[in-house]
Amino acid sequence: MTVVAPELSPAMLARQAEFPILKQPIRGQRLVYLDNGATTQKPQVVIDAERDFYERSNANIHRGVHWLSQHATDLYDQARVTVQKFLHAARPEEIVFTRGTTEAINMVAYCWGMSNLKQGDEILLTELEHHSNIVPWQFVAQHTGALIKVVPVLDSGELDLTAFQALLSERTRLLAMNHVSNALGTVNPIQAMTRAAQAVGAKVLIDGAQAVAHAVVDVQAIGCDFYVFSAHKLYGPTGMGALYARYDILDGMVPWMGGGDMIQTVSFEGSTYAPVPQRFEAGTPNIAGTIAMAAAIDYVQEVGLEAIAQHEHDLLTYATAALLDIKGLRIIGTGPHKAAIASFMLDDIHPHDLGTILDMDGIAIRAGHHCAMPLMTRLGLPATARASFALYNNTADVDALVAGIYKAKKLFGVG
Repeated sequence: MTVVAPELSPAMLARQAEFPILKQPIRGQRLVYLDNGATTQKPQVVIDAERDFYERSNANIHRGVHWLSQHATDLYDQARVTVQKFLHAARPEEIVFTRGTTEAINMVAYCWGMSNLKQGDEILLTELEHHSNIVPWQFVAQHTGALIKVVPVLDSGELDLTAFQALLSERTRLLAMNHVSNALGTVNPIQAMTRAAQAVGAKVLIDGAQAVAHAVVDVQAIGCDFYVFSAHKLYGPTGMGALYARYDILDGMVPWMGGGDMIQTVSFEGSTYAPVPQRFEAGTPNIAGTIAMAAAIDYVQEVGLEAIAQHEHDLLTYATAALLDIKGLRIIGTGPHKAAIASFMLDDIHPHDLGTILDMDGIAIRAGHHCAMPLMTRLGLPATARASFALYNNTADVDALVAGIYKAKKLFGVG
C-alpha cells in the first residue's frame, strides 16, 4: 500500500544543517544516522561550547583565587542550575554530576542501597531494564541479602501493571525502572507507578536516559526520589550525565569516592565531608563536558521539546507504517505509547547481517540485544534491528532505510 509522508515542520527540517557530522558521506553515500538510541550527534553549538572552554576559560574549579579559576567555577555552577531547571528539580543541590546514567545508578546503589537495604527487603525491577539498571542492584542484593523481584512485560512490550501491583508489598524498598525502554521505545507510566510504590514505603529511581531528549521531564510532578540521565543521548558530550535526588535523601547518603573537593576537613585521625552535592563529586570533574552538557540542554530547549516530540512522533508513525508494509517484517514492541524507536525482525535475516548490509549504503542502525538480554530472552529473540530517531531525521531517512531493507531481502533471496 502507499504510505503517505507527513508534513514535517520546515523549521525542524532545517535543524539538520546544525550537525556537522551529518554532512560527512559514509562509504560514498549520504549518512543516514538512525542509531540515536545509542548516542545522538552533536550540534555545532555544543562542539563550540567545549572547545571554547579550553580556548578561553580552562582552569580547575573551587580551588583558585585567580580569575580563570573563578570564571570556570561560575560556568560549572551555572551548568548545575541549568540541569536543575531542565529537570524541574526544587534546588540546584539536588543535582550531582556523573559520567552518565550508569555511574549515576551505581552511585545510588552504593551510596544509598548498601546502607539502607537489608536481608529480606525487596528491589523491584522490570523486564524492560537496561543492564545498567540490573547489575548494580544484583551487587547490592548479594551484599545486603535483599531480594530482586521483576515486573513482567506483556507481548506488546508494555509492563504488566496487574503483576506490578501484586508484587508490591511492605517489603518493597525500591522500584528501579526506565522511563522509556531503549530496546522497544515503550513509554512507561512512571508517575502512576511511582505513586503506587511510594504508597508501600518504597523509594523510586527512574532511568531517564532515553527520555530526556524526547519529552519534558518534571521530577517533582513525577514524584520520584531519583532520576538519572546521560548527556550523550541528549546531543551532548560522552562521559557526562547527572543524578537528581531529593535533597533529604541525598543529604543522608554517604560518599562512595574519596579525594579532593568532596571533603570539608582531613586529618590522619579522620575526615569530614563537604555538603551535597560536592560530597559526591570527588576529584577534578569533566568541567568542559559539564559546560557542553548545559549547552546541549539550552539547545533542545531553544528548539522546543514539544516540537521535537511532535516531529519524532510523526516520523515514527510514518516509519512504522512503511516498515509494516514490508513482507516478512515484524515490529517488536507495539504498545500505544512509544518514543521514537522502531525495533523489528526481518524474515530469517539476522539483525547483525541486516545492519551490515545497511551500513554499506551509509545507513546506521543498531543490531543486537541492546544491553537488554533479559528482555530478549522473555521475547524469545536473539536480537532485534533498531532504528531510533532524533530531531535531525526526516522522511528521506526513513525512505532510505526501507530501500535498504528491500535490498537486503533481495540479497538474501527472501520475500
